[in-house]
Amino acid sequence: MFTPRYVKHSKLLVRHAQKYLRYKRDVIDPARQDEVGGMIRRLRAALKQRDPKEIESRAEELDAKLHELTPVTWESHWRENVEVILVAIVVAVGIRSYFLQPFKIPTGSMQPTLNGIIGRPMDATPPNFLKQVTEFVLRGRNYINVVSQEDDQVLQIEQKKFLFFFTWSRIICRQQHFLVYCPPDQLRGDFKVLPGSRYRRGEVIARGAVDTGDQVFVDKFSYNFVKPHRGDVFVFRTKNIPMIPEDPETGAPFYIKRLAGLPGDNLRIQSPSLYVNGGIVQGFGFQRVMSAKNGYRGYGHGQQYLSDPTKTFQVPEHSYYAMGDNSYNSFDSRYWGPVPEKNLVGRGLLVYWPFIPHWGLIR
Repeated sequence: MFTPRYVKHSKLLVRHAQKYLRYKRDVIDPARQDEVGGMIRRLRAALKQRDPKEIESRAEELDAKLHELTPVTWESHWRENVEVILVAIVVAVGIRSYFLQPFKIPTGSMQPTLNGIIGRPMDATPPNFLKQVTEFVLRGRNYINVVSQEDDQVLQIEQKKFLFFFTWSRIICRQQHFLVYCPPDQLRGDFKVLPGSRYRRGEVIARGAVDTGDQVFVDKFSYNFVKPHRGDVFVFRTKNIPMIPEDPETGAPFYIKRLAGLPGDNLRIQSPSLYVNGGIVQGFGFQRVMSAKNGYRGYGHGQQYLSDPTKTFQVPEHSYYAMGDNSYNSFDSRYWGPVPEKNLVGRGLLVYWPFIPHWGLIR
């Protein structure tokens, strides 16, 4: 901390010079090697003597020699930049593959614990640009304002994806088309834009805000060493799970739910409560859902599984039972059964964006 800057610089220069000699030993002549080696020894001796003027003089001498031997060219700049970019990509891929993977909550099955994409119709026109930018940063909120330019009729709504992250919709009418930054499901469900709908010239087709789904980091590392815990919010692949079709472009989708049952658990729902092994399930997440307060509604019965409050379901070995906190609007294990152990990806760790209302650790 208290070491002078010129001393730190000189020590770093010595390390660089030694590294240069190791890398270039087979391509530079022995005379040059001895010359650089001598300069390194003289700079080291000056550092031991702690003579500022001698240190600076020997450092300038060595620095000039290194620049002479390794002239800076535009090719070296490009090479260094490419190397930095490649290293950054390798590190990012490694982290994503083995430690943390970003995941976007697409649906409302975990609300209000985690928000999916929510459309909010409004009568007023979108706010000014500065407020829109602020709300996008804080809330992940985007505004849409689609007004018909002709007397027209909606024919269909097509989904358009850009860079695998951004989902848009193309509203196709008889005489006009609109590209809207809002998924088709929200246009149909929240804004009631449906094929066959007719609009007069100047009439609003869709106006309001679209809140992006919570962006979370998934911990892919922990499950390699510890077993999943009941109550975890976990992410899993839906490959080979009945009733869940694969997307022809992206394959089987990823789901995020709360882990309600471990292998061997006996589950039963007597709304609004979930029973595990004969007693009401314990844990903060479950208690919050069963309270039926603050947006939670308790647990509802399923169709194929846990449909009868008098009967239990035993989770098979090497499988886990997944349920959404928004039980009455969650397509989960109550419909298509338990999740195979091999499909597990990891535990939902934290919401990193948007900052309002769920930023922080997931519970």
